[in-house]
Amino acid sequence: MNMTNTATPELGTIGIWRHYSGISPELAHTIEGAGYGAIWLGGSPPADLASAEEVLDATESIVVATGIVNIWSAAAPEVAESFHRIEKKHPGRFLLGIGAGHPEATQEYQKPYEALVDYLDALDEGGVPIGRRVLAALGPKVLKLSADRTAGAHPYLTTPEHTAEARAILGPDKVLAPEHKVVLDTDPEKARAIGRPPVNNPYLHLRNYTNNLERLGYSKEEIGDGGSDRLIDALVAHGDAAAIAQRLGQHIDAGASHVIVHALPDQADPSTVYREVAAAFL
Repeated sequence: MNMTNTATPELGTIGIWRHYSGISPELAHTIEGAGYGAIWLGGSPPADLASAEEVLDATESIVVATGIVNIWSAAAPEVAESFHRIEKKHPGRFLLGIGAGHPEATQEYQKPYEALVDYLDALDEGGVPIGRRVLAALGPKVLKLSADRTAGAHPYLTTPEHTAEARAILGPDKVLAPEHKVVLDTDPEKARAIGRPPVNNPYLHLRNYTNNLERLGYSKEEIGDGGSDRLIDALVAHGDAAAIAQRLGQHIDAGASHVIVHALPDQADPSTVYREVAAAFL
């Protein structure tokens, strides 16, 4: 008998995004205590999903999601086995986010849409339920695939305007969980100085993202040379916690079911940011 819970985990309205190597048990406990509904593990976690299991072990009820497992580096059969191991240990608390990554970073990258379809087929064969997986999706074609074959979409480096477009494609009932970078600093120049480098390198040099930003109305000139102030301000919320919460709320107003806080700089301890933003948002 397949004992897997096929229902999509309840993510709540707010989560956090952090590289899978940067979530200690102590930080995971802090995030859960602050009221977040989900922890999204970035940086292409390996197929054994050990990093997700460790965070689940360290917490009581918060959902852990991958944001995202890379289809080129993590074989679907192994990922499916890992999913079932985690599901047996922590039923209903894990959400598998998968994606095709970037052509600039992956030698094997070719025909990503077809590869995603094949990967989803393999997850079907491995018994990973539709309700327990989401796709990294930016463009209309993959957003539609997210609606058809998964619980929904996890867009990265987007704006509330993109969120509105994504909701229109996904329909009313699917998960829509955009990531948004934040800098807790009321000095705009200082905040941009923190936010610009991780946006520029690598994302403003990856065509998946630059194509999406151009679709959203940003010119090649605004995207080039590190990103204009207008672009950085759109992609990195900054100010005090109330201002950041207001910006994150624009995603919810545009149709997001769950918005994901990515505290910058990545190498700093984000505990204070997470606590203050959650207190202002929730």
